[in-house]
Amino acid sequence: MNLAPKETPKTDRTFFKMPHTYAIIMAILVLSLIATYVLPAGQFDRDKMDGQTVVVDGTYKAVESAPVDFFGLFQAIPKGMEAGAAIIFYIFLVGGVFGIIRKTGAIESGISQLINRFGQKGHIMIPATMFLFSIAGATIGLAEETIIFVPIGIMLARALGYDAMTGAAIVSLGAAVGFAGGMLNPFTVGVAQSIAEVPLFSGLGYRTAVYLVFLAVTIAYVWRYASRVKKDPTKSLVHDLEQHRHTQTVEFEKFTKRHAFVLLVLVGGITLNVIGIFEWGWYLTELTASFLIIGLVAGLASLGVNKTFDSLIDGAKAVTFGALIVGFARAIVVILEEGRVIDTVIYGLSEAVGHLPTSLAVIGMYAVQLITNFFIPSGSGQAATTMPIMAPLSDLLGIERQVAVLAFQYGDGLTNMVFPTSAHLMAFLAIAGIPYERWLRFVGKLFAIWIVLACCALLLAVMLGIK
Repeated sequence: MNLAPKETPKTDRTFFKMPHTYAIIMAILVLSLIATYVLPAGQFDRDKMDGQTVVVDGTYKAVESAPVDFFGLFQAIPKGMEAGAAIIFYIFLVGGVFGIIRKTGAIESGISQLINRFGQKGHIMIPATMFLFSIAGATIGLAEETIIFVPIGIMLARALGYDAMTGAAIVSLGAAVGFAGGMLNPFTVGVAQSIAEVPLFSGLGYRTAVYLVFLAVTIAYVWRYASRVKKDPTKSLVHDLEQHRHTQTVEFEKFTKRHAFVLLVLVGGITLNVIGIFEWGWYLTELTASFLIIGLVAGLASLGVNKTFDSLIDGAKAVTFGALIVGFARAIVVILEEGRVIDTVIYGLSEAVGHLPTSLAVIGMYAVQLITNFFIPSGSGQAATTMPIMAPLSDLLGIERQVAVLAFQYGDGLTNMVFPTSAHLMAFLAIAGIPYERWLRFVGKLFAIWIVLACCALLLAVMLGIK
């Protein structure tokens, strides 16, 4: 779900260690406080339009300075928690529900069952498995959870004449494409759209179309590599390592009717949520309530009362990193707002890129998100940090806020397969026995293709005026 802490793995090199994500956020908080003393105070007029509080272009004016003091720095954190309370509790409760679902073992057993069946049909194993994981990534934010499936993917790939790189790729890249596509991802697109005051999960059709393109290209890329390795094993990027196969195995429960019921409840619940969003105007409160019903029905039928609520708490604990970072990130906005300089920052950015064509401006927004994800790899944390500035900036640039959300999700999701600050990337590479530099050689060209596709998708979204 991209909510767990992502830190650089330990190595023998001690001359540099990536700071903790929260340490980076605190550093940004300090810089924000300093900015309230250095930058001139100013404000835009704002107006309500189609349910959004939009910045009115041409209304920026200087106002009296209001620098934030040292104690105000720490007051901003609980204020940020309060400002982001709806999103924070949404993440906690939905994470708790997925904790129940995971405890039932239904997802793991179901996916294992399907993969085993695909494994008997080599010609469809790669596309079918990648599609399966992409759907999980796009709907329930499957990310770190893919780690346990990497050994299965590798065993299947080797049995069919491929290598460990292929096995790791069909699991991880499939989920990554779905996560980046994020059509119904509650932890990235849901959070970003809430902050940007865009209707929840709006733009679903366009996101789905772009996701299908990304998926098709990624499947073709992996298939091409796999076919080359099968034809000539020496073409494998891990050919030397394949001579010493040490991949841990994972055993899953046999798929039962109980598992089938849990998956039926989950799929039915997600379907109901989609209907609720688009037909009944559901928002975070209704979605959270719906998810709770899904979790309780599945848990009580499968785990019993005590285990259900234990699993709810365990699931909430698992997303603590991503939930609380939303409050810390919102504290940045609190400081800039109380210091009356957030509009100065927005005005400065708009002046810097306002004379550029809209196409270059949106690519610039995308570049900011790519860079930000290196330092703040939590999807919800990145959304809480950047969207309060990117949403009003898009107003001034004449870009739809939906496009600003697209720039965020493509900047967040795709880099998780490249940046070493992504903990689950480094974890599954360790399990697969694939050195990071070998993975970069494999995925480097694909990442470049992803960047080009993302830029094209953003430019097309601007041209079509996607809302």
